[in-house]
Amino acid sequence: MAKKRQDTHSAPALPPAPARPQPITETIEVNYMPYVMSVIISRAIPEIDGLKPAHRKLLYTMYKMGLLTGARTKSTNVVGQTMKLNPHGDQAIYETLVRLTRGYAALLHPFIDSKGSFGKQYSSDMKYAASRYTEVKLDTFCQELFKGIDKNAVDMVPNYDNSMEEPVLLPTTFPNVLVTPNKGIAVGMSSDICPFNLAEICDATILLLKKPHATLDQLMEILKAPDFPGGGCIVYDPDAMRSLFATGSGSVRIRSRYKFDKQANCIDVLQIPYSTCIEAIIKKITDMIKEGKLKEVTDVRDEIDLNGFKLTLDLRRGTDPEKLMQRLFRSTPLEDVFKCNFNILVNSVPRQMGIIEILSEWILFRTGCVRRELKFELDKKNDQLHLLLGLAKILLDIDKAIKIIRKTEKESEVVPNLMTGFEIDQVQAEYIAEIRLRHLNREYIMNRVAEIENLEQEIEEIESILKDELKLKAYIANQLLEIKKKYGIPRRSQIIEAVNMPEEPEVEEIENYPCRLVLSRNGYLKKITYQSLRGNDKNEFREDDGLLQQIEAENITELMFITNKGQIYRAKADDFNTCKASSPGDFVPSVLKMDTSNEERPLWMFVFKGKYPEDQNLVYIFENGKGVRIPMSKYETKAYRRKLTSACNTDSPVVAAFYETKPFDILIVTNKNRAVTIKTSLIPVKATRSASGVQLLSVKGGQKVTMCIHNFAERFPDMKSSKKLALNATGIQLSASDFKEKKEG
Repeated sequence: MAKKRQDTHSAPALPPAPARPQPITETIEVNYMPYVMSVIISRAIPEIDGLKPAHRKLLYTMYKMGLLTGARTKSTNVVGQTMKLNPHGDQAIYETLVRLTRGYAALLHPFIDSKGSFGKQYSSDMKYAASRYTEVKLDTFCQELFKGIDKNAVDMVPNYDNSMEEPVLLPTTFPNVLVTPNKGIAVGMSSDICPFNLAEICDATILLLKKPHATLDQLMEILKAPDFPGGGCIVYDPDAMRSLFATGSGSVRIRSRYKFDKQANCIDVLQIPYSTCIEAIIKKITDMIKEGKLKEVTDVRDEIDLNGFKLTLDLRRGTDPEKLMQRLFRSTPLEDVFKCNFNILVNSVPRQMGIIEILSEWILFRTGCVRRELKFELDKKNDQLHLLLGLAKILLDIDKAIKIIRKTEKESEVVPNLMTGFEIDQVQAEYIAEIRLRHLNREYIMNRVAEIENLEQEIEEIESILKDELKLKAYIANQLLEIKKKYGIPRRSQIIEAVNMPEEPEVEEIENYPCRLVLSRNGYLKKITYQSLRGNDKNEFREDDGLLQQIEAENITELMFITNKGQIYRAKADDFNTCKASSPGDFVPSVLKMDTSNEERPLWMFVFKGKYPEDQNLVYIFENGKGVRIPMSKYETKAYRRKLTSACNTDSPVVAAFYETKPFDILIVTNKNRAVTIKTSLIPVKATRSASGVQLLSVKGGQKVTMCIHNFAERFPDMKSSKKLALNATGIQLSASDFKEKKEG
């Protein structure tokens, strides 16, 4: 025993088998692709009948429950029965049911007639009641979904536990795939199908039935644009709509519909885009009011009641409602976009298709359904005719039939004896043998035999339809005409032409008030309100700084800044913060995002009124003593630019720049304290911005211009001797007493 135990312990353990490395391609194919295909085929993407599996299972369950003709039942009963086909949680099934109801208002033609609170498609906060409180039944419109389903129109397959059968597709008698809006997100693809008007879709399908090679232009004469349950205005762009119809991919712009109540001074929004909700609109408008961007609106509120949707905007007196709504369309979800992606399963293969291709595929599908349905009816009528032909044979001698039955001793021999006596087959004999005794009279048999002629005509008609493709298409077209006549409704979404809509540039509302703008030599700008100036109007600057310019302006004033690097920046006074006269102000290079690493700073600031006149110039003075005037017209651009590069020649550094509306005197000072005063009219005007200019003063012996001042009387009070009437002048020597700079403005 000891030896045996020792042998047992000494036996080495077998190492685990090494794991086989699995290539990523195999992992995707074996582990991931089945999940992907399951989501695409069995969950997220609608099929050619316009339904996803969850919708189809729910509606078929209600059909089998007798809810197409019966009374309403509690929603919880429907949810429970649907679990026999759809093994998901009750909440997921109930949410699917809610979206198909008339109460939820998400469909142009609801499938479910509902009673109770089901929320609304246009509200994210309006929740549906629990399933135990609501009642549902199938709407009469669903007759068009199930017509022919009991006549072998579509294939039936076992459910997940083989306890019952369910249809693969529903034999819809109209192109439901383009009438019912559908949205699904699968793995690697999605589907967004916008709804179309039922009457227009029926007409378009009839056109393709009659003319299979009809062009897209012919189709668009009938089917102009989608039609949404919530209405609204579709901004019609012919090119975009044509692209959507052709490719199945694109977008539709939808605007809200509103009316202005002049007496109450408010705007009532009555319809909003299908792709948004009232809460999102109210939040955006409220945020704009809080931020001061929407001062025309005093209040916004939800006024939805039993009469339907209403969103009310109270306006300030004097507000133009049309202009306000144009702003709101640009800034809020009152105008939104419905993105379309017509991905549809055809024979379990996802395909992105245009309108003509979708309708053509539906016609193929519907043709197959009608063929199967007619074949089913043909077989039944042939069987019935066969029985009646046998019954007609006993009409010649009813007594003989009774005699055969009476004289037959065994029950099992009744049928064979009838077959022999009247030369009929077993099926006919069985039928005759089962006739009740009270029906063995001439009147009953004559009435039944009279049906033979009608049956023969019906059989002949069905056979002719099945043999002739044109008759089959005409049969489908007649069904579509009946559906249009019975269920067609006027368009809810109004179509407006994009070219007729006023397109105004988006301008942010800015509060306006008078102010004083003070620019320092080092590039600091103070925006001082007049109210602040009442207390203290004395400007204070940093120790090494001083006044460069002072302008009386308004908060909406547009400004231009010329920098020492030959750039021009545009801004509004509103871009700068208000401050007191004693504070340093905003650093302009930081606010306008100048190149501070290259020591870029503003040299001059002037008010710009959006015009580029030929008789007004920008004057540049360079370090090498040259100067140039460039007409403002040379700075005009096709588009608005916040920054304009290469405003002037930069071969020599720019020392100063001025905006000239009429000639004025400027004082130019060099690093050797030599100065000249010249009138700007002496400086030549050049036609290009890259011009280097002409020599204004002599800068021999290592001199360079360091200062150029306009309105220099305070800092340099006695400069009469420096004034020159010709260019390339030699400057006078300044003394220390000539510099009387003031630190304050």
